[in-house]
Formats: sequence, structure tokens, C-alpha cells
Amino acid sequence: MCFTLGLIGARGLFKRDWEDAVAIGFVALFSNSVLLGLPITERAFGSEALTGNYAIIAIHAPLNLSIGIIGMELAKAHGAPARDVARTIFTSTIKNSLIIGISLGFIVNLTGLTVPSVLQDAIDLMIRAALPAALFGLGGVLHRYKPEGDMTTVLYVVALSLVVHPVIVYSVGQLVDLSTFEMRSAIITAASAPGINAYLFANMYGRAKRVAATSVLLGTAANMGSIWVWLLILS
Repeated sequence: MCFTLGLIGARGLFKRDWEDAVAIGFVALFSNSVLLGLPITERAFGSEALTGNYAIIAIHAPLNLSIGIIGMELAKAHGAPARDVARTIFTSTIKNSLIIGISLGFIVNLTGLTVPSVLQDAIDLMIRAALPAALFGLGGVLHRYKPEGDMTTVLYVVALSLVVHPVIVYSVGQLVDLSTFEMRSAIITAASAPGINAYLFANMYGRAKRVAATSVLLGTAANMGSIWVWLLILS
């Protein structure tokens, strides 16, 4: 829903071309479920509340990236044969590093494969380095793309991410009668600001990079206030 609203807003309100519109819609769609969602949920509700977060994370990146890739490749098609577009979408999806990593994780978990201890130790070292490295990279991105230009578009995207997205999830959660733990995980994830993957997607296609980077910056800053509203609602 937020992807569609971002796409429509970018095209209708801000007169961006289709490729920019897809990148902007992806920013509104992709919450920072790891760097923000996990620690906020754990701090507010305890480690036992993280089960729902991990379930969301397992499908969050591959599903959203697939939506973004399909949308971008369709926007870039410009009348190309459907077979060529489908081939490009399939190739771009299976070559994405996040989707590859998550797919391998599914294979290991579903088949019960045992990872050799030497390899597991190496993976653990990479896991411990992943979050600091991501934060360092995010800082570099925000330094390069100063919060200037396209501010109306950025504010629109941030509003979708921090307000509309969690409101939609809260409404749907009420309709399907989610449990307290499930609702908390879903809302905190939806209410988290756009993450670094939103910028990486924009950078991968060279589209709306300033909007993506500035939305991550302003969204993360605004998140420090907006998340308290949802914590009060969910407490």
C-alpha cells in the first residue's frame, strides 16, 4: 500500500518519471526492521517479544525487494518484449545478495543441515561486524547526500513511512485479531524509518538517490519522537 501511495504521489504530486517514482515508492515501503525495529522492540517489550520481528524479517527483505525490482524493471521496459522483461526481472531478483543470503538461510533451517563449526565461527564474526559496518556505511551516505532539495517529496515519503504505514498495519491487525506480541512486532516494524536498503536500491538503479538518502536521515531523526506515540498505544 505504501509503495503504491509513494508511486502515485511521486508521479501525480511531484511529476517525477516512472523510474524515480518506483525508487521513491520503495523508500516509503522499506522499513528499517533490523537496526531500528529489533532494538526498539527488545528495549520496550523484552527479548521474548522478538519472535514476531524475526518472522517479519525473514520475508521482509525478499518480498519488498522483489516488489521494487519488478516495479523498476517494468518502468525501464519502455515497450520491450514481455519475455525480455520477465528474464531481466528473474535475473535481477536471483542475483540480489540479500535474497541469496536469506534463501540460503531458509535452506539450512528447513533441511536441518549442520554448518561446520569452523564456518559457523566465521559467520558469527561477520554477524557481529554487520551492524557496525551498516551504521558506518549509512553515516557515509548521509554525509555525501546533504538534506537539501526535493524536501517536499522527502516529507511526503517520511509521512508515509512513519504515519501511514503503521496506521495501515494497526488497522489490518485489528481486523485479523493479531495477538498482543504479534501486533507489537508488526507495528514497531511498520513505524520504523526507511533503512539503508532503501538508499541501496535507489543507488543500484541510479534513481532518486538524494530523496532516498535524505528520507533515511530525516525519517530516522523523526522516528525518535514518532515511535514513542506507538509505544504508548501498544503498552
